[in-house]
Amino acid sequence: FYDEAEARKYTQNSRVVEIQSQMSERAVELLGLPEDRPCLLLDVGCGSGLSGDYISEEGHYWIGMDISPAMLDVAVEREVEGDLLLADVGHGIPFRPGMFDGCISISAVQWLCNADKKSHSPPKRLYRFFSTLYTALARGSRAVLQLYPENSEQLELITAQAMRAGFTGGMVVDYPNSAKAKKFFLCLFVGASGTLPKGLGTECADEELHQAKFTNERTRFKNIKGKSVKKSRDWILEKKERRRRQGKEVRADTKYTGRKRRPRF
Repeated sequence: FYDEAEARKYTQNSRVVEIQSQMSERAVELLGLPEDRPCLLLDVGCGSGLSGDYISEEGHYWIGMDISPAMLDVAVEREVEGDLLLADVGHGIPFRPGMFDGCISISAVQWLCNADKKSHSPPKRLYRFFSTLYTALARGSRAVLQLYPENSEQLELITAQAMRAGFTGGMVVDYPNSAKAKKFFLCLFVGASGTLPKGLGTECADEELHQAKFTNERTRFKNIKGKSVKKSRDWILEKKERRRRQGKEVRADTKYTGRKRRPRF
């Protein structure tokens, strides 16, 4: 959980705000909402309301859920336009059937894969989340969940529970050939199955990447013997990016980042 200072620092980080805004824009785009009327959306893991700001700018209404009181306090302080609910989505989505025209989630769903308490079972919590989300969404609507999976097993666990709950759809991967710009969006359909949108930056990619196959992210940092190549440029850039997402101050990337120094005599 974030404390009050961390939550405020996270929200005031211009890079975090920019990334959140970009991912929110892409998630809403993937929802394929009708252009002739405002919609009511659910924002899962809404945090301090950065993604909700974009929803409001687009003329839609939203309700946000988050497990962090500190983040929601910052959202209230920022006077966001959406309604806010303090809740653990692993316990389910507590809204009446067919209430929402769509759902987005930015960087939140992967946390349901963690067992923070002895009583927590990730598959059960994911199924509870997806089954109640399916019920709360109107027929023909979509849920677009941006996430940072640790590995292919997490992706498979998340998608398996979503399909078990009744959703159709799959993973849309933007910029699959880029280490930094690559983004995963789980695009889910309620009721009638739609056509899965193509990921951005896939025009020059292999046809296999269009199918959004699950790959283990950590394999990029392994050498031929299978050992993790720590301190490599890729490893350092990934770690810095992760710290930026956490709202921490990180030095800018340069051509010297990760450069090997010559041994001293």
